[in-house]
Amino acid sequence: MSKLDELIAELCPDGVEFVTVEEICDITRGRVMSKNYLRENTGVYPVYSSQTANNGVFGYINTFDYDCESVTWTTDGANAGSVFYHINEKFSITNVCGLLRVKNNELVSTKFLFYVLQVYAKKYVNDGMGNPKLMSNVMARISVPLPPLAVQQEIVRILDNFTELTAELTAELTAELTARRKQYEYYRDLLLTDLNEDTVKWISLKECTLPTSNIKWSLEDESTTYKYIDLTSVDRELHYITETQEINKNNAPSRAQQIVKAGDILFATTRPLLKRYCLIDSEYDGQICSTGFCVLRANTDIVLQKWVLYHIASSSFYYHVEKYQQGASYPAISDTNVKDYRIPVPPIEEQERIVAILDRFDALCNDLTSGIPAEIEARQKQYEYYRDKLLSFKEVTA
Repeated sequence: MSKLDELIAELCPDGVEFVTVEEICDITRGRVMSKNYLRENTGVYPVYSSQTANNGVFGYINTFDYDCESVTWTTDGANAGSVFYHINEKFSITNVCGLLRVKNNELVSTKFLFYVLQVYAKKYVNDGMGNPKLMSNVMARISVPLPPLAVQQEIVRILDNFTELTAELTAELTAELTARRKQYEYYRDLLLTDLNEDTVKWISLKECTLPTSNIKWSLEDESTTYKYIDLTSVDRELHYITETQEINKNNAPSRAQQIVKAGDILFATTRPLLKRYCLIDSEYDGQICSTGFCVLRANTDIVLQKWVLYHIASSSFYYHVEKYQQGASYPAISDTNVKDYRIPVPPIEEQERIVAILDRFDALCNDLTSGIPAEIEARQKQYEYYRDKLLSFKEVTA
């Protein structure tokens, strides 16, 4: 029997009491802080907001609102219900965050409450009206298990160790994934440029691609529907279409204009554009894409579709985009500048040979890299499974 089992058997064999968050915590809400406010009051104390990137840090200012062990949570937006633990830290939170401070540390472990709310809080998020929310009045009414303090502390010890081990493994797997991708990119770029110059012509993408056309919505029948490929349809990491929306003459967005064919290559020219590209397969032949894409239709008398695709994926093309994109807030590159990019074009037979090598290399790399993200996800699910089991208690009956 583990130490935790012994403690439960001794201290709460018949179950535990459930209490509401407002019974055990003081609840406060953050304050409005704009980016201008952060710039005008820059300092060393973190401000936490609704994002989860960078551990939720929105910026840094020269004052702080809190200096206590506490749990904060996101009240609004896509990350509503996300919870964070703070100790030995001076910080502030914005108005899209709330803060919980335990009233009696001899009764409740703040770290235990944090782990419990990781499980419970998301269940209370209201997704209505397209803006998820977990407001203070709802947080206050969440019912959570409250075992004896010794049990709480043992669960915290176990989960702290498990969290650390999971984080270390995830970091190692992520580093391996990064290394594999860099290795692949290096050899891909080498194969695309290490060519016999005597047999190569350097031409622009404009010279080796064909014209495309736009749909005339005014002539369309109202019952005819299309799959619409917008910028978010194309996965930046996997480079294929993950989802589309169905559109027709009546609901087509203004940017739904370009007709695509199987074999076309889409490259996103507007934010978020970097490395967002894909090859259109037969499923999307004749469908519609956003004008935020440059559509490259290879002239297969000159170049293979995948010869163009692999060049679009190359580091050299990335630098070309970096050089010619314009705009600070919404960087973009024009179709003209995309098509001005020059690529080496060897004879078709040589293109076929190199593309075949790259296809095999790409498949091998994807086998390796797809396994790594799957392993990372599996470890996270394993962690969540055991955390949830540790935090599942039978409620004591009167």
